Amino acid sequence: MGIAHPTLLLKHPLNKVANKFMSVALGIDFGTSGARAIAINAQRQIIAETNVVFPANIPAGSLTSIWSKSLFILIKQIPEDIRRQITRISINGTSSTVFLCNDQGGHRSTILLYNDDRAKEIVPHIRQQAPENHPVISATSSLAKLLWLFRNYLDDDDPTYYLLHQADWLGYLFHRKIGISDYHNALKLGYDVVNLCYPQWLLDLLSKERYRVNLPQVLAPGTIVGKIAQDFSTHFRIPKDCQICTGTTDSIAAFLASGAKSVGEAVTSLGSTLVIKLLSHHPVEDTRYGIYSHRLGDLWLVGGASNTGGAVLKKYFSSEELKNLSQEINPDLESDLDYYPLLKPGDRFPYNDPNLLPKITPIPDNKVEFLHGLLESIARIEAKGYELLTQLGATPVTCVYTSGGGADNSAWTKIRSRQLQIPVTKSLYPEAAYGTALLAMLSS
Repeated sequence: MGIAHPTLLLKHPLNKVANKFMSVALGIDFGTSGARAIAINAQRQIIAETNVVFPANIPAGSLTSIWSKSLFILIKQIPEDIRRQITRISINGTSSTVFLCNDQGGHRSTILLYNDDRAKEIVPHIRQQAPENHPVISATSSLAKLLWLFRNYLDDDDPTYYLLHQADWLGYLFHRKIGISDYHNALKLGYDVVNLCYPQWLLDLLSKERYRVNLPQVLAPGTIVGKIAQDFSTHFRIPKDCQICTGTTDSIAAFLASGAKSVGEAVTSLGSTLVIKLLSHHPVEDTRYGIYSHRLGDLWLVGGASNTGGAVLKKYFSSEELKNLSQEINPDLESDLDYYPLLKPGDRFPYNDPNLLPKITPIPDNKVEFLHGLLESIARIEAKGYELLTQLGATPVTCVYTSGGGADNSAWTKIRSRQLQIPVTKSLYPEAAYGTALLAMLSS
């Protein structure tokens, strides 16, 4: 059963063995532009897959309505004979997408998306309270957004506010237990993932400022919360004893789907930007470079993100050009062009320089040479990123799985393997919903 692997780490959650009597696990992935659901059987094979695209330019006040409608559409699209076999469900959402709601799940504030930085004026206040290099010291952290919401939406006549992440709220629709989260989503809220509790500095900060809110109860990702609500069970023809599990973030779900299992294995996401995550024995936290670590069983998922990536490539090449020109590149030869491809000034990882200028000159007349130079340069940045993680204490990288659009570019894969001097391969499953389905399947 599952994927054969030479060095299984038994404490890693994905190295558990699924219950052979369990029928179907459903993983649901909510991103920024749409959502996807994947159902897998006990052999970890995909038996159903559905998706829905969100409307463009959704007002913040309509987001929860769109999310709930999309959730219903996803489930309805799964064949009824498969729905009748679902015994586990888990959901992932975008990290640090948060809002306040009441005890019935009704939202009582605007929804602050993962990249919303309107809380930047609060960051100096957090820096005075939080430990050095903590991931909450950021304008886009859940804690910064929580403090901003306190200042703008707290109603003294309603003491029943709850802070929920996107995945928390979607999970609530299934199990109806308000205020449940997981420690992947709660990391940027300030939850202590080492000691598995809210730290005293955070409680003191909230108490000192007289902020009143119900912080979520935090469980391990993939923990069974409870049975599906009866009305959901009846309406969607899902067994009444189906268990709803805590979820995770979208990026960690993508890591779980990749096939990476052992310490030293990593996942590089080559989407609009370049994001790396490395499974390590030791955590690394460094706000200078935007590096933080998620707990994964008894191991750590150390990550960083650069502003370079596919968005720069698409500025100069169409999708068809990228495909055709890449086939003309000799990936065994290193390009002499030394770029730092950015759309605008500034990067934090692996170089911390908010004023770093894009370097995309000289541009040769030959488009193949130009593309080769861009791919080579992004590969160098990726290699520097993994080198930096190791320098800061993470386990050295031994193998890289690739997700995102760049995973299909074989020439780029060979260039990256040469730069990294380790094997580079495509993720076994490209969809984060698959990783969330695995999380549900192996829940406890």
